[in-house]
Amino acid sequence: MKKVAIMQPYFLPYIGYFQLINAVDEFIVYDNIQFSKKGWFHRNRFLQNGSDDYFTLPLKKDSDYLDVNQRSLSDTWPTEREKTLRKFKENYRKAPFFESVFPKIEGIYNFEERNLFDFILNSLKTVCKMLDIQTPFVVSSQVAMDHSLKGEAKVMALCGAVGATHYINPIGGLELYERNIFENNGLDLSFIKARSIVYPQFNNSFVPWLSILDLLMFNDIEKIKGWLGEFDVIRN
Repeated sequence: MKKVAIMQPYFLPYIGYFQLINAVDEFIVYDNIQFSKKGWFHRNRFLQNGSDDYFTLPLKKDSDYLDVNQRSLSDTWPTEREKTLRKFKENYRKAPFFESVFPKIEGIYNFEERNLFDFILNSLKTVCKMLDIQTPFVVSSQVAMDHSLKGEAKVMALCGAVGATHYINPIGGLELYERNIFENNGLDLSFIKARSIVYPQFNNSFVPWLSILDLLMFNDIEKIKGWLGEFDVIRN
């Protein structure tokens, strides 16, 4: 049985994203999917003064209809990068694992590639290496299939092209996919839902589901690796 997940590329996402990567045999990441500024491609949430706030990758102004692999970081990126890193430093410098984690985050931000997809993919691979997640990545546009397909049809075609027998999706897909359609195409279907994970964030009230950045700053790597299995499997 070959378990596969397919996801949009998110920048420094929450732990549930990495739980999904760790739960499968192969992780397909979309590069030929339309970018949405309302999504999580180029932004996430971190802890600032006891509450959540956004950090964002600034992008060149371009058509709203371009795919994520056609978007680029803005010309102001070097300046914006330093501002964001200073923000992280100000808010996490007293966190217990700041000294070991911050250089890794700097490395992610200092990656030379300006293409948005390549930049995000590097960040995902860097975090996976930190957490000893060894699942191989596959870039969707490099899979031999009909890329004009949409929705369920595209998911099943991607799974078929890589020889998957089991498709695993985050819990948000529960309302999107019908088990019988997948089974008729030789695919098992299940969903994972991250369990609640709570840890000290200085002396503040806990703010849940922040970027993996936050977990790394406050928790030992071995503890986070243990949390990669803290999810429930749901079959609709």
